[in-house]
Amino acid sequence: MTEWSERSVETGRRGNEAPEGMDSGSSGPEGPEPGGRRRPSRWKAAFVTLLVLGVLGAVTWVLLGSRLLVVRHVEVAGEGLAPRDRIVAAAGIRLGVPMVRLDTDAVRARVEALREVESAKVERRWPATVRVVVRQRVPVAVLRRAGRFYQFDRHGVTVADGVAGPLGLPTLTVASPGPSDPATLAALNVLSDLPGRVTRRLSDVEATGPGDVTLHLSSGPTVVWGPAERTAEKVRLLEALQRTSAGRSARTIDVSSPEVVTTR
Repeated sequence: MTEWSERSVETGRRGNEAPEGMDSGSSGPEGPEPGGRRRPSRWKAAFVTLLVLGVLGAVTWVLLGSRLLVVRHVEVAGEGLAPRDRIVAAAGIRLGVPMVRLDTDAVRARVEALREVESAKVERRWPATVRVVVRQRVPVAVLRRAGRFYQFDRHGVTVADGVAGPLGLPTLTVASPGPSDPATLAALNVLSDLPGRVTRRLSDVEATGPGDVTLHLSSGPTVVWGPAERTAEKVRLLEALQRTSAGRSARTIDVSSPEVVTTR
């Protein structure tokens, strides 16, 4: 009787002991809960992907397909010989085209093809304005040929022509006027560098070569200028000499070599 009871107690104790690796209060081995925990993460990734695609689609539609961001206004900055209407016509910007599709390089090239325009810049001003900023050429001399007057800028480019000569511009006298002619460029470089108090007295600038520029003053002597260099020094010598009796009576003043100024 005693032996049977002890065995029963021992067997009961072993039945109540939890297997190794298990908590005695647990109902089963550790592991993922039924159904798993990865399914919510997959749904979240899918939702974010759809959200990003939706935003990209909306942005693309606003930029390319909607009427919200299209060209409605064209502004022009930079006054000069070419009027605003001519610049706008040359730019060729269609109202209603999406701003993002506007080829600003092509617009700039068309505007710079105008002979009055030296350079241009095209800017998008969101949401609906395109601004064209131009630097127009400035005429510095006029040349008369075959009954017409041709105005040249400092680079030797013809910027305007007509049957009537403009007021206030000196006459240019060269054999082959143009932007690739060394004599033309030398004469125009001298004109561009002269101070206003001298150019206002100038009636004609003549050049037979890059080192042979001559200025004809409207009320005063002919000035042999020489090459287009050392302009400030030559101007100082010319004005100083004209304050002397010899300079006031001279018909020709030669400042081509500032080290040795001569009169005759």
